[in-house]
Amino acid sequence: MPDHVDRILEQWAAERPDLDVSPMAVLGRLTRASLLVGAELRRTFSTHDLDAASFDVLATLRRSGPPYRLSPTELMRSAMVTSGAITQRLDRIQARGLVTRTPSDADGRGVHVTLTEDGRKLIDRALPDHVDTEHRLLAALTPAQRETLADALRDLLASLGDTTDRTPVPTPGRSRPSRPGLSSTKPPAE
Repeated sequence: MPDHVDRILEQWAAERPDLDVSPMAVLGRLTRASLLVGAELRRTFSTHDLDAASFDVLATLRRSGPPYRLSPTELMRSAMVTSGAITQRLDRIQARGLVTRTPSDADGRGVHVTLTEDGRKLIDRALPDHVDTEHRLLAALTPAQRETLADALRDLLASLGDTTDRTPVPTPGRSRPSRPGLSSTKPPAE
């Protein structure tokens, strides 16, 4: 079924037949999907009085496992934001009592960010809704289509220089062949 992007491609083919606008078929849809997905996720987060940035920090701490503690640098790498942005995120959620910042045991100069009990309870309530929203958003795709899309997007991200842990994590019950340029060892669970 033709969509908005198909119409754009038709218009460019008529107006500028000398240009190969085929990348727009993929990137235009990625952009539109990102906007639509982002809006749905924001609605889900808002039902828990969270925004995407706060959810990201809380979820990163929660999936790190007990004691649910990371340095701001580790959080920054996970979220791929600047140190100023992570500081603002931490200030907001610390003011709500969802995390604490304490001096590092190692040298006293660094800081650890720890998920509080209230923060853990909040993310544990929000996460199932988040996952349900993601399932709903992908319901039109078969499992095979999801896997193909995930693989293609992983390759695209790698080609764009996304160097954050590109080691493929095997899907339970399915082994994944080693890919050139990527480590074949399983990374630590996130």
